[in-house]
Amino acid sequence: MDKNAYLKRIGYTGPVEPTIDTLVQLHRAHLFSVPFENLDIFLGRPIELNIRSFYDKVVRKKRGGYCYELNGLFGWLLTAFGFNVTMLSAHVFKNGIFGPEFDHMVLLVEAEKPMIADVGFGDSFITPIGFDGETSLQQGYFYRLEKSGSQWVLQRRDPARSNWTPLYIFSPISRALEDYSGMNVYHQTSGDSNFTRKPFCTKATADGRITLLDNRLIMTSRGEREEMPITGASEYNSMLKKYLGIDLEDTV
Repeated sequence: MDKNAYLKRIGYTGPVEPTIDTLVQLHRAHLFSVPFENLDIFLGRPIELNIRSFYDKVVRKKRGGYCYELNGLFGWLLTAFGFNVTMLSAHVFKNGIFGPEFDHMVLLVEAEKPMIADVGFGDSFITPIGFDGETSLQQGYFYRLEKSGSQWVLQRRDPARSNWTPLYIFSPISRALEDYSGMNVYHQTSGDSNFTRKPFCTKATADGRITLLDNRLIMTSRGEREEMPITGASEYNSMLKKYLGIDLEDTV
């Protein structure tokens, strides 16, 4: 696997020393270049927990993926540049409760201080977040990490509201890639998984987000939202290539 090819994939030409500034720049470049998507599930292509498979899909075939793929591969890149990276298991907050163990993968990254990185959660923070309790305004939302016993909760707040909403909770316990295998199968096969309900592909932009959700193209910019209906597979594939950089004909 070629680190330089990976950097080219995410359009990154900056420094690679293991500093907070490098982490921030790599994190942002990844989110602006690699979509969060579940298309393989609807194409009948199994998602295997293997770093080389992740690399082949994301770097060589210019695809996206979901948390295990994107954070698993991003963790490999950071480690290759000297960062101390730990895979953590997160419970996603859904329908008023936190989900099961290994529901989500998030990365603990040691630079000058410990931070969480996450390039595989869809519409979320763009810049890594520290454990110092500071509030960070990103993409129109406030984010923070809140201590809860021995765990940490990632929270988000709309500036127009006073209440914080939990996104997920995690413990700082090191995990291995194979630990996520059961939930990886679940997310591809269970009718209760969000990933099996509708195909989606979404990518952050500097001032918003571009999303293909089922039969709609949704574009947000500086808080403004625009939707366009999509009719037919041909138009869908055209939009996927034009706005999200994915050509499914080239990824077989």
